[in-house]
Amino acid sequence: MNYCKVESIISVDERGQMVLPKELRDRANIRAGDKLAIISWDKGGEVCCIYLIKAEHLAERVKDFLGPMMKGMAA
Repeated sequence: MNYCKVESIISVDERGQMVLPKELRDRANIRAGDKLAIISWDKGGEVCCIYLIKAEHLAERVKDFLGPMMKGMAA
């Protein structure tokens, strides 16, 4: 079953940096040097949500999201 949950609450330091908790990095298999895509969701002109996706999975997620819409447009 797929679901979202709050994993942690983190702080941003004076340089704008954040640390992802080690347990989450381990579970997500995020290693030093990995590239993450930052995706923001705007609502009313303000960013309300920020998502991180491993760059290697980004194209796959875009296809999953847009694929059904593209099929509907072709019909």
